[in-house]
Amino acid sequence: MAALGEKDYVTKGHTERVKKMVQRMAEKLKLGEVQKNNLLLLADMHDIGKVAISDDILNKKEPLTEKEWEILKSHSEKGYRIAVSSPELAGIADLILKHHERWDGKGYPLGLKGEQIPIECRILAVVDAYDAMTNSRHYNIVKTHEEAIEEIKGCSGTQFDPKIANVFLEVFE
Repeated sequence: MAALGEKDYVTKGHTERVKKMVQRMAEKLKLGEVQKNNLLLLADMHDIGKVAISDDILNKKEPLTEKEWEILKSHSEKGYRIAVSSPELAGIADLILKHHERWDGKGYPLGLKGEQIPIECRILAVVDAYDAMTNSRHYNIVKTHEEAIEEIKGCSGTQFDPKIANVFLEVFE
């Protein structure tokens, strides 16, 4: 992950913030020890596939082209391949692959829907989106906490598991 932090300065702070938030979600949801540990490791490593993405794409200040967006989206699959070959990460390789799936089935790379998506990924989806909305990235306009909360409410049941979104709102609203 250190290599990823050096490659993409946004990712290091993002990972630290996401890890703190998923810890609170895991406690609120009373996840078992194995799920909690997997979730925390996922928070650390979910973007590991970005090490295989060009700096030109990761650091681009303008909106990505459709081709660049497809390349960026491949980081989930690239991360899966990295994780499955690592004894320390093999146990969460499937979670890394599925961390951009959506409750309504419109996510990637597999188009999974609802409870087909592991709970760790459903938790990470809300937290990851909140952090992306409220922190500066090359390609977004930062939202306030209140604006991001409204966005999460609006995406509950489509992008996000509504139960997980509600827990997020209980913990962070």
